[in-house]
Amino acid sequence: MAEYSGHPYDGGMTNPERAADPAVRRISRRWPVISGLSAVALAALLGLVVVVRANGVALEVDTEWMDEIIEHRSPIWEIPSLFMNALGGGLFGVLIVPLAITLAIVLIKRPWAAGYYLVATVLSAGGVQLLKQLFGRARPEDMLVTSDFGSFPSGHVANAATMAVCLAIIFPRLWVAIAGAAYTIVMLLSRTYLGAHWLTDTIGGLLLGAGVAVVLWAPVAAKLDGEREIAARRRLERARQKGTPA
Repeated sequence: MAEYSGHPYDGGMTNPERAADPAVRRISRRWPVISGLSAVALAALLGLVVVVRANGVALEVDTEWMDEIIEHRSPIWEIPSLFMNALGGGLFGVLIVPLAITLAIVLIKRPWAAGYYLVATVLSAGGVQLLKQLFGRARPEDMLVTSDFGSFPSGHVANAATMAVCLAIIFPRLWVAIAGAAYTIVMLLSRTYLGAHWLTDTIGGLLLGAGVAVVLWAPVAAKLDGEREIAARRRLERARQKGTPA
């Protein structure tokens, strides 16, 4: 937390950017470079994953992974995979969950964080649909669920990665980062287990979802950090007021 002195209701308590750590403000000033490099790296990685393959045939790593999945399918793993399928997709995963998280962030008086999360979620989902239409990759044949057109990239994994990275930025706690990473990995595994995606589809979704979250974070980094700082100061001020005798 940045050092703070002065009256609790001066500009540092109302202006998120002024309250931000100087190092974070520098991120905001350098956002064009950071965003540009991130976008180029993301595009290059997506290209390597999707385009560099022989005549549209699945990569060897895809077929080997899918063969292992099919060989070891069991009801024990199918039930949690179907749960993840419902949790991360459809109306519930694409609309209800993001809106609920956005509302929760608004209720704790973090409007910049709520806006950042909502925009990242929308752009991530839009990017998924754009790439699905652009590449038109066929899904694996042995699917246990019904899915829409286009296998690359995985929308479920992209959504999970965007949520995990955004929440780790908004709430920089180790347990938040670990929980987000675990959720994303489980989602990735469940998509290939159900035969809805090739392994490289899920890797593409991971890169896209995380990349969108990072690119959008750069221009608002100072505001998010300052907003978190202001919230902490307000909690401290309320605690002091409660401890002050009447």
